Amino acid sequence: MVFVVSGWRASAAGLAALGLSAGPSAAQNPVEAFYKGKTLTLAIGFSAGGEYDLHGRLVARFIGKHIPGKPGVVPTQMTGAGTITLANYMTAVAPKDGTYLGVISNGLPASQAIGTAGLKFDARQFHWLGALGPTIETQAIWHTVGVTSLEDARKKEVAVGATGKGSATYIMPTLMNEVFGTKFKIITGYRGGSDVNVAMERGEVGSRNNSWTSWKSTKPHWLAEKKIHIIAWAGPETKELAHLPHLSKIAKDDADRQVVEVVFSGSYLGRPILTTPGVPAERVKALRDAFDATMKDPEFIAAATQAKVELTPIRGVDMQKVVERVMATPAPLVARAKAIME
Repeated sequence: MVFVVSGWRASAAGLAALGLSAGPSAAQNPVEAFYKGKTLTLAIGFSAGGEYDLHGRLVARFIGKHIPGKPGVVPTQMTGAGTITLANYMTAVAPKDGTYLGVISNGLPASQAIGTAGLKFDARQFHWLGALGPTIETQAIWHTVGVTSLEDARKKEVAVGATGKGSATYIMPTLMNEVFGTKFKIITGYRGGSDVNVAMERGEVGSRNNSWTSWKSTKPHWLAEKKIHIIAWAGPETKELAHLPHLSKIAKDDADRQVVEVVFSGSYLGRPILTTPGVPAERVKALRDAFDATMKDPEFIAAATQAKVELTPIRGVDMQKVVERVMATPAPLVARAKAIME
């Protein structure tokens, strides 16, 4: 093919040599051409107002400008079955072209590993894009209980408030009872963490599980006034809690440690953002690169700071490795984890 330029004829190769474009699409890479003019969906598997929703909507506001082609990104809700509904939808129905993103529970890979009913996805087939930071799980004791350490909790029964079986508020004290010999009496039926907080203030229960970031953002005065004592924690390393027992580190043997790691594997996934199976590799890379760029975007950082969101970003490639490790857990240890989680 030849082109006429200012009265003379030139080949496309000749134009390239002169640094001229053969047409408006020639400079566009395939990923940019695909995303240009499109609108992406970012579906959030939890109801509005929670931490998962906050993280998802923050990313949706800023990630589009870092994706080649600068597509729009619209957040929406698809709740149900602890985000299993969304995960199943992303596998069976949602487009597999990189235009559908999701925010699902960080516990779903572990749920798959233990054989939870109703799962119609393979977490290894999702393309994990990133998270704003890990979740560090803690077990806290109210200051009037008279228990200030893990060793104390092995000697004295303490009532723990929880929402229900399968929730983090139930799983952490259950694991501590089974693996570390604590004497927690778990009382379920609370609607949420705020209700358990009120129950602790009233003396109905003396303990609850909560993430470390949640304590710092919702009850900083409790920490400052020593209204609660953190007696143990699990998840990624943090210097803030390094002086307290980390459950993986104090496990008596490697088998116990692996059980702890499976149960709390979601901590290493934070509030995960991912895309569907089957997305072409070049688009997965573009989405991961866009997520990483978003984490460095000054406007995004300012918005996260205003929302009191701590940023310790987790890269998608690292999250993929966590999921693979969970799926590779030996069957006898998976059985132990299942007894704790269900």
